[in-house]
Amino acid sequence: MQWGKVFYIFFTLMSLTTSAAFLYDEALVALFIAGSVNVVSTIMKIGIRNVLSAELLAGSLVADLHLIPAFFALKFYENHTLAVGLVIGAVIANVYTIIISMIESSKEKADF
Repeated sequence: MQWGKVFYIFFTLMSLTTSAAFLYDEALVALFIAGSVNVVSTIMKIGIRNVLSAELLAGSLVADLHLIPAFFALKFYENHTLAVGLVIGAVIANVYTIIISMIESSKEKADF
């Protein structure tokens, strides 16, 4: 078992689910947690050397660049509409990352 892969998929899923929690409740704490967890996920993906590692990192960076501005839009400008729109973009980026991870996993299984 590849523990590094387990951890970055865990953090990607955690970011996705906390982003979904924010869409349900629009709590600033959920948004902060989603952004923090996604940044950790991005940092973990920096050292990955897979066939689709660039795509994984890009998807995670896109989610970061949605969640961080969403937090600031909600915290300092109290713009719920903009924050929700940005979080929806982050959810899409995290779903993309999970799909790429699944494709990567199926490619690894095919190599055996």
